[in-house]
Amino acid sequence: MERGSELSSTFWSTVERGRIWAEDPNTGKRRDLGLEDERAFWTWAVIEVLRATGIRIEELLELSHHSLVQYRLPTTGELVPLLQIVPSKTDTERLLLVSPELADVLSAIICRAREATGAVPLVRSYDRRECVWQEPAPLLFQRRIRGEDGAFTDETVRTMLDEALTDTGLTDVTEAPLRYTPHDFRRPFITDAILNGLPPHIVQVIAGHQDINVTLGYKAVYPEEAIQAHLAFLARRGSLRPSEEYRVPTDEEWQEFLGHFERRKVSIGACGRPFGTPCIHEHACVRCPMLWPDPAQRVRLVEIRDNLVARTAEAEREGWLGEMEGLQVSLAGAEEELTQLERRPSRVVVDLGIPVSRTPSS
Repeated sequence: MERGSELSSTFWSTVERGRIWAEDPNTGKRRDLGLEDERAFWTWAVIEVLRATGIRIEELLELSHHSLVQYRLPTTGELVPLLQIVPSKTDTERLLLVSPELADVLSAIICRAREATGAVPLVRSYDRRECVWQEPAPLLFQRRIRGEDGAFTDETVRTMLDEALTDTGLTDVTEAPLRYTPHDFRRPFITDAILNGLPPHIVQVIAGHQDINVTLGYKAVYPEEAIQAHLAFLARRGSLRPSEEYRVPTDEEWQEFLGHFERRKVSIGACGRPFGTPCIHEHACVRCPMLWPDPAQRVRLVEIRDNLVARTAEAEREGWLGEMEGLQVSLAGAEEELTQLERRPSRVVVDLGIPVSRTPSS
C-alpha cells in the first residue's frame, strides 16, 4: 500500500491492453514501463554474456537452449556445465566452461524466454551472410513483439548497447558520446584471462582464433605490467652474469667513478671518453674527437681558432718548423669542432597537439 502511494505521488499509471503506461507530472512524458523493463533486461543479458564469454555477435545470436551441455570429468566424476558455440569465422565448434556468474545469467535468460509449459519457443532467424532463413530453434535471445516470438538481430543488439551508453552520459576524450560494439567485449575478456594466468594458447582456442598473434593483439598492455615484466627480464639476465661483476664497490672506487664525471667538464664543452680510459691527447681537448663542444662557448672556440691561425702564421714567418706541425693539428681540431656545432640542429620546441584533459564543471 505504501509502495502504491509512492507511485501515485510521482506517476499516474494506466493499463492498456496488457501494457503498463506511466506519466511523469514533472516532464509530462508518457512511458511504457513494460517495454522499458524488457529493454533493460535484454541489454543486461547481452552485456553479461559477451563479457563472460568473449564470443562474437553472430555466435551470441545463435545460442539456443541446446547450447547448454554437460561434461563428466573422468577423474572425479564431477559434472561440468559447458556452453556450445557453433562455428562462425573459423568453421570450428567450441565448448566454453560456464562460470557461476555466467550460469546465473543464462538461467535468468531461459526463465525469461520460457513459455508456461516450460519450453523455450522455437523461432526462426535470418542468416544475412547466406541470405536464408534458419530452421526453427529454441534461441535464447528472442522476445515477443506484437504477439509473435522473434529472434534478436545484430542491429537490435547494437542499438541496445548504444542506448545504454547514451543513458549513462559517458563520453570519450573528444567529449563525443562513447560507443561500444559487441566485438569490443573480446578485448577485456582476453586481457583478463591472460592477466589471471590462463596460457595464451588456451585463450586462443577459447576465442576461436587460428593464429595466436591475433589473440595477443587483443590483449591490452598496461604501463605497470610492462615495467614489471622488464624488471623481471633484467633480473633473469643479471642472474646469468658472473657474480663477481655485481660485488659492492669500495668507497675509493665509487669516489673515482663520481670524480670521472666531475672532471669531464672543460672550458669549451665536455669530454665524452669512457670511464677508466686515459686521455690520449694529453688534455689538448681541442684536438680530441671525444670533445662535445658547448654551443654557449662558441665565442671562446672562435677565439682559440683565431689565436691558432695567428700563431701558425708567426711560426711560419719565423721559421719555427718544430711548432708548426702541432699548431696545424690543433687548428684542424678547432675547425672540426666549429663545423660540428654548425651541423648540430638547433633545439626547437614543437607543439605535438596533445589533448588537454578538462575536468567537467560541477
